[in-house]
Amino acid sequence: MSLWQRCVSSGILQHGRCLRRRVWDQALVSKFTSSPPRRTQSSVAGGAERTLIAVKPDGVQRRHVGQIIQRFEQRGFKLVGLKMLQASDGLLSQHYCQLVQKPFYPNLLHYMTSGPVVAMVWEGQNVVQSSRRMVGPTNPVEAQPGTVRGDFSLHTSRNVVHASDSVEGAQREIQLWFEGKELLNWDCFDHSLTYKEDE
Repeated sequence: MSLWQRCVSSGILQHGRCLRRRVWDQALVSKFTSSPPRRTQSSVAGGAERTLIAVKPDGVQRRHVGQIIQRFEQRGFKLVGLKMLQASDGLLSQHYCQLVQKPFYPNLLHYMTSGPVVAMVWEGQNVVQSSRRMVGPTNPVEAQPGTVRGDFSLHTSRNVVHASDSVEGAQREIQLWFEGKELLNWDCFDHSLTYKEDE
């Protein structure tokens, strides 16, 4: 029996009219909160890493977001966090804390606040170093074709994407850009096959 039928039969609804709106609202709340969705742990064997990948304003403006996501999906990594935001001065000063005293920092700040950023968290084995190789060197002149920067970057100061440079750095950056509730633990069906350890 559906929720609607139960409410009708119990007298909450009669002749299409809601006799007791509060009871009806409580029934709906109970329906949708009594069984919260199950959050599962990642099925990656061994200990998976997570890394922060952020498409910078020039990458967003030039509409490369979809192609960048596709590369990480095709590589076999699992997307566990994704959002578009306008980065604040405070967030960027923490993210680039080692660069705040550099003479180019004001220009970097102006660039990173010039438009929206798409921040992502990807999960997988060796995802930090693999992502760095996929992204390529900071200077696009040195970036090989096939890397994100080798294919899309125009200049060192417009290098399309950020990728965490270490496991520790990734943990720090993820905490800056995402709240815990914004990251999902979910089972990707192909990971149990891809990362299955030999018996």
